[in-house]
Amino acid sequence: MTPASTDQRWPWWPLLPLYPYGRRRTLVRELIPGQVWSLEQLQGVFYVAVPIRMTVLRLRQGLLLYAPVPPTGEVRAALAELEGRYGPVCTIVLPTSSGLEHKLPVPAMARAFPTAQVWVTPGQWSFPLPLPLPWLGFPASRTRVLFEQGLPHADELSWIPLGPLDLGLGTFMEAGCLHRASGCLLVTDALVAIGPEPPELFRADPTPLLFHARDRGDEPLSDTPERRRRGWQRLVLFASYLRPDPLVVPGWGELLGGVLAKGVRSPQAYFGLYPFRWQHDWSAEFRRLVPGAGPALQVAPVLERLVFPRCQAALLAWIRTLAAEPELRWLVPAHYDAPVACSRERLEALATQLEARPWAPDAGSWAYLAGIDRTLLRLGLVPENPRSQG
Repeated sequence: MTPASTDQRWPWWPLLPLYPYGRRRTLVRELIPGQVWSLEQLQGVFYVAVPIRMTVLRLRQGLLLYAPVPPTGEVRAALAELEGRYGPVCTIVLPTSSGLEHKLPVPAMARAFPTAQVWVTPGQWSFPLPLPLPWLGFPASRTRVLFEQGLPHADELSWIPLGPLDLGLGTFMEAGCLHRASGCLLVTDALVAIGPEPPELFRADPTPLLFHARDRGDEPLSDTPERRRRGWQRLVLFASYLRPDPLVVPGWGELLGGVLAKGVRSPQAYFGLYPFRWQHDWSAEFRRLVPGAGPALQVAPVLERLVFPRCQAALLAWIRTLAAEPELRWLVPAHYDAPVACSRERLEALATQLEARPWAPDAGSWAYLAGIDRTLLRLGLVPENPRSQG
């Protein structure tokens, strides 16, 4: 399967400034022949876009969808092809209680497959009003809660919970899922594997990479492999730290100096508006985050600083529980690279590394996240000590 050439619109896109603004392409990849597939889309704020993934598992009863993406025409066509070969979509799983990008597509996906059972993690919540799931579009008659009301396909899958952890406004919970037949461990947000090269998904539209590869707003969006790589690495720093240390926000004079310059007079280039200035050592910061030539397995920095600073023990225990699964061979996160070769040794090494280094630091690229965390603490919106450690 290959990415289709036509764009697909998602009906909720006007509600949020999420790139690609309702025009989504989907890349379908077979991760494990005849067993596991990845349906990937880009999602982000403006041009800070990273891949988001729905994983499809082949089970004896049919197909399971883990962490649904918006069911565009491309997605439905790809799933129809898989259903014709391997049986119906029988199970839809929302494996997180707090990931909005994973929660929003579930009601529409449930409507697309009206006979599928829907499973959600405990502790689902909404903001600013605590609305029940049926009011959010989840089908009441076929929605069940993982762990509390059973586990789907427990003879073929292992389910490993992280949480629930108290966030103050709500809870954080994630359900890892090991597909024993393939050895694929599916996770959502807590663990990611980031590579130094831009993912295949950007081949259809490299605009976000080319936009961020520039040093000034009046530079055209020229396309070369090196500029794509540079744009990807800057995007990763954005997505990981929100405001990484090598990034400076220029003053109004510099900010407006590139507006409507020749070569950038188009919406694609935001008419030359480019509110960033990267310091010369920015690439060293990326190498600290992704030090090798292959994908770097890590806890997502945003979550480490904003979700886990008071729940380190729960996270480490979860990683070690994942490591103990005997069939483990691959890791498939819902973001960035997949599949990534995984083993007991690799996860144990990650847990040991996290214990040995400073946890969720305050300085450097972590400073902006630390400031957010301190503000939330001062306002009493997050707890000093979570009520549940997992």
